[in-house]
Amino acid sequence: MPSIFTKIIQGEIPCYKIYEDDKTFAFLDIHPESRGHVLVIPKLEVDKIYDLPDEDYQALMATVKTLSQHMEKSLGARTLWKVVGTDVPHAHVHLMPLDETWQYGRTLDLTPDEFEQIRTQLEYKS
Repeated sequence: MPSIFTKIIQGEIPCYKIYEDDKTFAFLDIHPESRGHVLVIPKLEVDKIYDLPDEDYQALMATVKTLSQHMEKSLGARTLWKVVGTDVPHAHVHLMPLDETWQYGRTLDLTPDEFEQIRTQLEYKS
């Protein structure tokens, strides 16, 4: 059965997409820990990052690096990387801007309009 992230990639579940290429996909977390909290995922569905073939792992980390730099420019805040690997059985990396909205363990309650505003601000085209 496909993971929720695979369903997002396939367009079965809507998201606030900020980036996509042939190997990776990035979108806003719907339970953000800070304004601009992004999830970066490989299109290949594997449970753990270290189970990815090298090419897919390298593509994932290249996207994480590129989007982190883009987010710092766009939001003016350092970006924290977090790999948890327990909440969804599909490898992913959290990118969280460390701004005044970030507080460990707290999530923000954003409106659809706020999500769309952030998506527009962070959308990245290579």
